[in-house]
Amino acid sequence: MSAAKWQPLPLKLPVIQAPMAGGATTPQLVAAVGEAGGLGFLAGAMLSPAQIREEAGSIRALSDKPFGINLFVQGPPQPDSGELALALDLLKPWHAELGLGEPVAPASYCQPFDQQLETVLELKPAVASFAFGILDAAQMRALRGAGILVVGTATNLAEGLAWAQLGADAVCAQGREAGGHRGTFIGEQRQSLRPMLSLAYELAQNLPLPVIAAGGIMHGRDIAAAMRHGAVACQLGTAFLRCPESGISPLWKQALAAAKPGSTRLTRAFSGRYARGLDNRYMAEMAQWQDRLPAYPVMNALTGAMRAAAAKAGRSELMSLWAGEGVADAREMPAAELIAQLQAEWQAAYR
Repeated sequence: MSAAKWQPLPLKLPVIQAPMAGGATTPQLVAAVGEAGGLGFLAGAMLSPAQIREEAGSIRALSDKPFGINLFVQGPPQPDSGELALALDLLKPWHAELGLGEPVAPASYCQPFDQQLETVLELKPAVASFAFGILDAAQMRALRGAGILVVGTATNLAEGLAWAQLGADAVCAQGREAGGHRGTFIGEQRQSLRPMLSLAYELAQNLPLPVIAAGGIMHGRDIAAAMRHGAVACQLGTAFLRCPESGISPLWKQALAAAKPGSTRLTRAFSGRYARGLDNRYMAEMAQWQDRLPAYPVMNALTGAMRAAAAKAGRSELMSLWAGEGVADAREMPAAELIAQLQAEWQAAYR
């Protein structure tokens, strides 16, 4: 996404609201960010095509500003039978503790990516971003034909180069500080945990593409620092979680408000892919098993019933409370006020 290509997007501030799957990102949040001068993003990865269509319609009913849609690049999973059996066995005591029946494997583990992508092509958002994998050439041509700007997620240089070779418009550099799931698709996830500033600088120096920085960005001074390291914009997720427009539960918001520096950790135990969230009992007790669990999206589907029951029962120690390393600096205010505050801080950082 060249600097010129950013101009059709009327951004007062180079801020992108991260697409946070699992209910955090609502049409109200996407629209509010867009109206305030940033770029809002719909998290479509866990939504059915019909749900993506409905959410996009809700965003457009609230705002005429550009927005993006994010998807996870994935095929139908084929879980290892041994890993599946181990996961179901390990989940039994957690289910019993919550008064649930024995865990069972669902009929399907994720939404069909091909159909999700067709829906995005039909809806023609300003931008589409992708994580967990990379598109093929035909998919990229289809997005190009629809006039949709493409952003690929990179956690290392090899991934950034792959997106550049494919012809993406920009790369989002996901630093180790970022909350939620790691986007790694080349190499081992734990080997791609570069600090955001270091990764953004390396990608900016080595790619013919604009770089968007993500991970640990909570204040305007963080935006200024990322841009001094070569980023053209910054993607913020955790910073928006305490906004009233965020769709997370009151229990999750309470946990964010009480979070201290150093209170997050990476875990595979909830979803089968490393993700950063608030440390809790489930993470700690499952840490010894996490490397033997099925990969995403299988484990994510298997723990769905447990996580839903825990939320209903107010048991935050059994919930996946995704958050980045900067969670202690998250502010409780409407999205428009947060955007205005970030802009003032960003300008002050240059003064």
